[in-house]
Amino acid sequence: MTALVWLRNDLRLHDNPALHAAAELRQGVIAVYVHCDAYVTRFPIAPSRLDFARRHLHLLTTELARHHIALQVLRVAQVSEIAPALARLARDHGISHCFFNAEYPLDELNRDQQVNQLLRAQGVTVKRCHDRVVIPPGKVRNEAGTPYKVFTPYKRKWLQLASLLPLRPVEAPAHQAALPCPSASAQDIDHLFEGQELRDLSTPWPAGEAVARARLQRFVAQDLDHYQTQRDLPAVAGTSGLSPYLAIGALSPRQALAAVLSRTGGDWNANAGVSTWISELIWREFYQHLVVDYPQVCMHRAMQVHTEAFPWRQAPEDFALWRQGRTGIPIIDAAMRQLNATGWMHNRLRMLVAMFLTKNLQIDWRWGERYFMEQLIDGDFAANNGGWQWSASTGTDAAPYFRIFNPITQSQRFDPRGQFIRLWVPELAGLSDKAIHAPHLAPSGPPPGYPAPMVDLGASRKATIALFASLGQAPAGGSDAADDIPAAPGTGAGPGPHHPG
Repeated sequence: MTALVWLRNDLRLHDNPALHAAAELRQGVIAVYVHCDAYVTRFPIAPSRLDFARRHLHLLTTELARHHIALQVLRVAQVSEIAPALARLARDHGISHCFFNAEYPLDELNRDQQVNQLLRAQGVTVKRCHDRVVIPPGKVRNEAGTPYKVFTPYKRKWLQLASLLPLRPVEAPAHQAALPCPSASAQDIDHLFEGQELRDLSTPWPAGEAVARARLQRFVAQDLDHYQTQRDLPAVAGTSGLSPYLAIGALSPRQALAAVLSRTGGDWNANAGVSTWISELIWREFYQHLVVDYPQVCMHRAMQVHTEAFPWRQAPEDFALWRQGRTGIPIIDAAMRQLNATGWMHNRLRMLVAMFLTKNLQIDWRWGERYFMEQLIDGDFAANNGGWQWSASTGTDAAPYFRIFNPITQSQRFDPRGQFIRLWVPELAGLSDKAIHAPHLAPSGPPPGYPAPMVDLGASRKATIALFASLGQAPAGGSDAADDIPAAPGTGAGPGPHHPG
């Protein structure tokens, strides 16, 4: 009999619990990757992220073959075809056990349940493992046994539980007995994505588990200690650059945490950089847990139900200017142009552009959430949804509605010399360090070809606060001052992280 490993967003050999468990049976292993066309059409997935998966699969099939594990690839049109396709594969190869690592959004949970039921009906033992989080959903609970909605007490309990866990990542699987099952060819893998838009970003984001592990080790050795002071500076390479690899599963959060603790000798608070980056990993887990505990967020619903009544503007032309980086606010335009050109955006800038769209333009956070997923190579539903709801003041533990970033002030604080703006908005490169943040306020005005601000920041802020106040949400205290928010609670990612930095 043979074990089957169903790979999804866990494209690696090391610290892969499902792959490790299958290999431990020592009866031969086949791996399978299923590409479903409906996921690409129904859900926003960036072309760069699809290509990132394709490139990883090319490398992974070779690495698995070295361990005598064949990788099969299947393409189906509809989600309902996934379970029957896996059942046929199981019958054809005499599969006795099937292992997979859990995914937590509602549609994925339903899909996995269908697979579980069909395989069990034909006598296959099915085992679900956990690799996208250090602590599985349902384990971090308050004294009443209910989920946390606020990050700080969640983090406190998470640290308490994690400190008791064996955090050593599992090794790559041992070599298996060879099976008469060929591995997918390069052409087979490319066929999975035929007819779908792909975008090759291999220069900034090379594929491979080895690349991910090397980047992790380099970050921990060279940049971790300075993370807390550099993470908010978009002109500096101050974040880890690991978010795409965590999203695609070339790296696990346990590997990331273990690398940090190995570097510090087990000290979770060795310095501000260490504790801040660990906090980012915990923010990521917080949002993964929330989609399980509050599945309504998987159905385009706000966590704070009363905010569903907010009268978002239907303004497609304004939304287009935001997407294109033509708002007339230099730091916003630079950030959006970075996203469009590279498939990635700096952590703090994700907060700025999200809050500008929702609080100054009063455009529905769901529009921005979708656009991010259409562009980001590190797109992760839980982190992206949580980050957007944080910025829009609709989510759990969100920014209070009366605290709204002033993008000009933020630009002056975190890009004081305008280096980032000059890189992405070259039409402003000739302005002084002072004028570049708000060229419309300069005596000569903005240079030819650059637009004036599309919205009055002060007036739009006041209008948004008034609209939120009319919903009956009582301020929980704190200042009414714009920009009255400390460094982002979730940094690599932004508003309570969009991605771990």
